[in-house]
Formats: sequence, structure tokens, C-alpha cells
Amino acid sequence: MSIYQSNIPLADRLIERVPPHRSPVMYQRWDELLFLHWSVDVSEVAQHLPPGLRVDSFDGKAWVGIVPFTMRGVRPRFLPAVAGLSNFPELNLRTYVVDDQGRPGVWFFSLDTPKRIPNWIARTFFHLNYRQARMHVNMNNFTCIYRSELRDRSKIHQTQEYVWRRRGKSFHAEPSELEFFLVERYRLFAYSKAKKRLLTGRVHHEPYTLQFVELERYTKGLFDNNGLVMPSGEPISALASAGVNVLIFPMEIVG
Repeated sequence: MSIYQSNIPLADRLIERVPPHRSPVMYQRWDELLFLHWSVDVSEVAQHLPPGLRVDSFDGKAWVGIVPFTMRGVRPRFLPAVAGLSNFPELNLRTYVVDDQGRPGVWFFSLDTPKRIPNWIARTFFHLNYRQARMHVNMNNFTCIYRSELRDRSKIHQTQEYVWRRRGKSFHAEPSELEFFLVERYRLFAYSKAKKRLLTGRVHHEPYTLQFVELERYTKGLFDNNGLVMPSGEPISALASAGVNVLIFPMEIVG
């Protein structure tokens, strides 16, 4: 494995694991996550970032990940989970960034779910690029079968499909290794185009228990329909996790 080389001290990454000293605004669980990652040129990602963010690189490369999973028990802090609204699949395309304060986090190119109300809430209050999709997830003999089709017919490569199975012994990512750089992220960034300002939000969960993946099928169309160059070859990193319980904290203005 490659050892991480960066201007960001490792201690600054590890401190992001400590939850904020405030109450969360939402509770949820993320189940059956798949992490597929490719390395790309830094310039390819940098051109898509808003003001105030720069690429967080590993071995001189930017990294872009496709992450399908299922959200469960999504609810605000003062309300119970609601049948039909609190459990649904999500598929996102993401990369890794640093703000001007040196804080590492995630930038989402897109986040697809089938639920209108959660999509509206996330777009309105979190300023994230949520999109409407028809989605189906099925578990068959420990194999996860995941399919997503964008409702926006103008998007190319709109149908995405992922079939995988977790295999081998479980492990936790070592802080100096690529796996940690890719999956252990506790901050997200978003940009309000209307107000032209950068925002950040914290999430907290226990470190992922990871496994390697037997990958039967996957698609890369999310790159195309987000305006990114399609990567060549197989994913450099393919990992999966059974899931984690997650706390979501309020968005704040960066600055």
C-alpha cells in the first residue's frame, strides 16, 4: 500500500473523528456501503470545485469514488423515523478536498435517491446536488444487487448497476494508508450558488469495519453525467462495509 504524502498533518485528519461539542440535527444509519475509487489528474477535479476548496491528493493524484449504499432510520433529532420516508438507497459520486483552513472533507458531485422529500430537504438546507432516481436494492445469498436510473432523461449513461459481495476478514483502515484517506471522512462541503458561499457540515460515526469486495458488475456512467472524464480500467480500490450509525451536525458558513 502507498503511504500518504500531504501538507496536512495526520493529526489534523484524526481530530476530525472527534464529534463536535453540540447536538446533532439528524440521526441515520448507512448500510451495505460499496466504495469504488479511481485516481485522476488533480486538474480534472480542480476545475469542478467551488471557490475556497482545493484537491486533497494521495500520491499526487485526486481520487473520485462511486458509493452506493442504503440509508435507514433517517430522522431529525426531535422526531421518530417515518415509514416510507426514513429508509431508502443512495448513490453518490464524490471526491476529496481541503478548505482554506486545512480541514479535509468530501465534495459531492451528485447524490441520487428515489425520495422527493428528503431530496428537497438536502438540496434546500444542505445545498447538496441531490437528484431524483428510480432505485432498487436486493440482497441475494449475501450478494448486494443495486440498480439506479436517473429520472432526468437528458443525462447520459443514466442507468447504473452494481453487484458485489463482501469477502475476507474485516479490518479497520490504518491512518497512513490509502483506505483511510478514501473512507474515513467526517466533514462534507457544499456551495450555495444563490448566496455564493461555501458551507461545511460534520458527520460522526465509528470507524468503518471494512472488507474487500468480490465485484461482479459495475458501471462508471456517473463520471459522464457529472461532466468528468471517464476513468480507464478497473477501480484501484474496491472496499465494502456492513454499515455504521451516523450523527449529522448542522451546516455552517466557512470563513
